[in-house]
Amino acid sequence: MTRLSVNVNKIAVLRNSRGGGEPDVLAAARTCLEAGAHGITVHPRPDRRHIVAEDLAPLATLVARHGVELNIEGNPFAAPRPGYPGLLALCEQVRPAQVTLVPDDDGQLTSDHGFSFSGDLAPLATQVHRFAALGCRVSLFVDAGVTTLERAAGLGADRIEIYTGPYAQAFATGVPQAAMQACADTARRARTAGLGVNAGHDLSQANLGAFLAQVPGVQEVSIGHALVSEALYAGLAATVRGYLEILASA
Repeated sequence: MTRLSVNVNKIAVLRNSRGGGEPDVLAAARTCLEAGAHGITVHPRPDRRHIVAEDLAPLATLVARHGVELNIEGNPFAAPRPGYPGLLALCEQVRPAQVTLVPDDDGQLTSDHGFSFSGDLAPLATQVHRFAALGCRVSLFVDAGVTTLERAAGLGADRIEIYTGPYAQAFATGVPQAAMQACADTARRARTAGLGVNAGHDLSQANLGAFLAQVPGVQEVSIGHALVSEALYAGLAATVRGYLEILASA
């Protein structure tokens, strides 16, 4: 069954908008795990607008206690600065099961593109090897339709994460098939290259079932924005259980 990793960044956004400790990111993550989620995802950014470095150790302890995985996303090339020691340093501190490398810029609103695997890949290969040396599974964020996944495998990566934002947009307009096919083709190419397949960005209860029915071999979905938005109406535990029902029936 495809596994669900809940991204709790949006909980941190709400907390940081007022300062203080509410809503409590750790309590929200615990609620998700007690409802059956298979892991927690975070994406600490240099501007500290949501998950911050101080959140990571308590979250790592929580997921270890539940016997599930912590997935940390981020740009390995973002320079350290006060309050943000860099992605590698954060992973050295908490040793997540998985690190997902994303080529987002400083201050970028949200991740909106993946690695293309063109040009000189030596710097990226070095980063992959550094995270792998920590014992992390390394996943690379990619656009649906990328055709150079053999080069991604050659870097030493274990998985890719398909950027599903365009699929979600196409689904919302009622014409998802081309975007869905691009995701399915990418998943097949990844598996042929020996890479595992994750997916994430704007997946929701409305579009997830159709996606999994057409895209083969998805091992994990990382869902945050839609899940937290839906939880405002239905409650966090109930929303997590709703996603798990979709995954179980896919």
